[in-house]
Amino acid sequence: MSTVMHSTSSIPTEQYCGIPIRNIWLLMLYASDLYQQAEVDQTVDAEKNPDNIPDLIAEVLSHAVEKRLRRNLTHGYQSEHAILNRVRGRIDVLQTTTHRLLSRGVVACEYQQLTMDTPRNQYVRAALEILSRIVQRSDLKQRCHALTISLERLGVTNRKPSRTEISTLRFGRHDKEDRFLVDAAKLAFDLTIPTRAHGNQSVHALESTDQWLRKLFEKAVGGFYKTVLSRDGWQISTGRRLHWPVIQATDGIRDILPSMQLDIVLENFSQKRRIVVDTKFTAMLKQGKFGRDMLRSGYLYQIYAYLRSQSGQVDPMADSAEGVLLHPAINQRIDESIQMQDHTFRFMTVDLAASAGTFRQDLLKIVQPQF
Repeated sequence: MSTVMHSTSSIPTEQYCGIPIRNIWLLMLYASDLYQQAEVDQTVDAEKNPDNIPDLIAEVLSHAVEKRLRRNLTHGYQSEHAILNRVRGRIDVLQTTTHRLLSRGVVACEYQQLTMDTPRNQYVRAALEILSRIVQRSDLKQRCHALTISLERLGVTNRKPSRTEISTLRFGRHDKEDRFLVDAAKLAFDLTIPTRAHGNQSVHALESTDQWLRKLFEKAVGGFYKTVLSRDGWQISTGRRLHWPVIQATDGIRDILPSMQLDIVLENFSQKRRIVVDTKFTAMLKQGKFGRDMLRSGYLYQIYAYLRSQSGQVDPMADSAEGVLLHPAINQRIDESIQMQDHTFRFMTVDLAASAGTFRQDLLKIVQPQF
């Protein structure tokens, strides 16, 4: 399987692993902290026309940077090392002694310098440069370019901090607006991932493509439900761990007993409903004996174990919890259910090649009762 991918100089119209780029961007929007904070006022318009997502993010980031510039960017301290004619900060005794600096009337010092050239400001500047190359509107290109120059004049360099460095940033009450800037910048960099190569590329040549898409799909589904369903009284959690209802155990079993971690849990206490959603990034059906398509038995056993292992607990919703196996698909639609031992098991696909509106409606069907 192969796909055509373009440079960031133009918006791609091709596919990425069989999925339209516009829908990859939509998944990124759903997965982003920016979307989950409900900060993007034009989200609905973006869902109707995902090709506009880069322009939307550029608009949001530009407006936030302009607002921040009017109130001054957040300063930070940066470690500096210099030879000075007076003591500042801490003396570097080793260098001072080795080079006999005192005899020349100077001293080597290590000190903290207040600066605007902080990792978060560098990250925002790099995002503006990226967006200026992928947006469609010429006025947005100029706006991003002008803001990049403004940050440069304030001393913010063109260094791009790593994701690891950005993940360690901490935000207080006085600089909470910077979190919004960084979240918008993260999404801007994410939008360039499907366009990171030039010309024809084999999908198999891209390292970790399947893993990246699988994680993106899971995070996007969770982010979508957190934002949309929470408005209707649903509580959404991700990564919840379950415990086996063990009564007695030998000493070594806990070291080898597999853990159970749920992808997504939807709960509505007024409706007394709990839906356990397990996302998979594989085909829902596989070919069985005699060429017959069948559900993957391992996945069925897994969702069954999630639900039945919790039945009979103090929690009343556990006895009637619903389980959903949610798979992405391309030009395929499956939505089937069975009921066993007071639990409803549902097997659904969402078509990643469909329109953004259809994709959204497919995700919302998950809370519609089947029986």
